[in-house]
Amino acid sequence: METQIVSEVRRIPAQTFTMGSDRHYQEEGPAHRVAVDAFAIETHQVTNAQFARFTRDTGYVTVAERPLDPAEFPGAPAENLQPGSMVFTPTPGPVDLRHLSQWWTWTVGASWQHPMGPGSSTAGLEQHPVIHVAHEDAEAYARWAGRSLPTEAQWEAAARGGLDGTDFTWGDEPEAESRPLANYWHGDFPWRAEAGYGATTAVGSYPPNEYGLCDMAGNVWEWTADWYSDRHPDTTESCCAPRNPRGPGRSESFDPRQPQFGVPRKVIKGGSFLCADSYCRRYRPAARRPQMIDTGMSHIGFRCVAADS
Repeated sequence: METQIVSEVRRIPAQTFTMGSDRHYQEEGPAHRVAVDAFAIETHQVTNAQFARFTRDTGYVTVAERPLDPAEFPGAPAENLQPGSMVFTPTPGPVDLRHLSQWWTWTVGASWQHPMGPGSSTAGLEQHPVIHVAHEDAEAYARWAGRSLPTEAQWEAAARGGLDGTDFTWGDEPEAESRPLANYWHGDFPWRAEAGYGATTAVGSYPPNEYGLCDMAGNVWEWTADWYSDRHPDTTESCCAPRNPRGPGRSESFDPRQPQFGVPRKVIKGGSFLCADSYCRRYRPAARRPQMIDTGMSHIGFRCVAADS
C-alpha cells in the first residue's frame, strides 16, 4: 500500500468539552462534559479514488454489491432482493416532509461505483466522498489503511475545532449568504436545490475548521464506531467527566419502534448535502442520527482515525 493514497491526518489535542446539545433535537441531549485523549483524524472524508484503490488491492465487494439473503427479508419482492442501495431522488415539487420515502428510492445496481444506479459512474467524482458504504465496508477500508473509525466523542471533539459549545463548526452564527461554509441543502427541499447544491462536492471545497478538518459539516454523513441510543447518558450526578466514552451495547441499538428490522444501528455524524434548515438542520457537531449497519445510502460516507489514537 502506498502511503500517499490514505488521507493526511491532524492531531487533535486531549480535551474536555461539552458533548451534545439541549437546544436542538431530542436525541442530542443531554449536553454533558466528556474528556477525550489526544488522537489523530483524517483531514477529509474518504474519497472515491481512495476507496477504488482499496478495492483494487483487496478485491473487496461492498454490501450494496452483494446479493441479498431472502431469509433476512421475509416477504420482500424478488426484485428488491437484487444488489442495490438507497438513492436520493428529487421530487417534482413540494411534498409533505413527514414522508421521506418520497425522495428515497431503492435502486437496483446502485453502489459506490454506480452512485445513481446502472449507467452512472464515479468518472469526474474521484475526489468526492465515497458513498453507498455500509458500516462493515467502512471498517474494512479502515483496517486496510491501518486505521479505525472514530468514536462519537472523538468525532464531535474534532468537528468542534476547539469551539466548545457552539452550534456550528465555525461558531454560533448561521452561515452568511456571502460566505458559503458547508455543503448542505440550499433551496427548496427536496425538489429544488440552488445551483451548486443538492449533491456531493469534492472534499475540501469549503473552508476547514480550526483544526484544519474539511467537511465536518455537511457533504456526507459519517459512520462512527459507536452503537446508537436515542439519548446521551445523564452524567449530572457524576463527579468527573467520563473519559473516552463509548456508546451503549449492540443490544441497545435496535429500534423499538420497528421490531421487524432486526438490524442494529450505529451513530452517524455531521449531516450531509441533504440537510435543509426547513427539514433537518443537522449539519452541526452535536447532531447525530441512527443508521442500520447494513445500509449504505447516497449521503453516507466516513473518515478514519489513526490506529494509534
